[in-house]
Amino acid sequence: MAQPKQIHTVHRPNGWGNISSGATKVSKIFETKIEAQSAGRQTAINQKAEHVIHNINGKIASKNSYGNDPNPPRG
Repeated sequence: MAQPKQIHTVHRPNGWGNISSGATKVSKIFETKIEAQSAGRQTAINQKAEHVIHNINGKIASKNSYGNDPNPPRG
């Protein structure tokens, strides 16, 4: 089964950026994490993807799914 599309908000030496799964470079550098998160969220919504937000050390801080969630919560 194919992996779902993901947009990662990551720290870079010159700021914060968003990178799509499978890409090698960030599309744009932002001064703050909040700006990068906002842009990454909008990209994930537009592409019906999962938004993965990383801390400055690279560990995953949170995930949000804006697409077809293969494991929806029971409710």
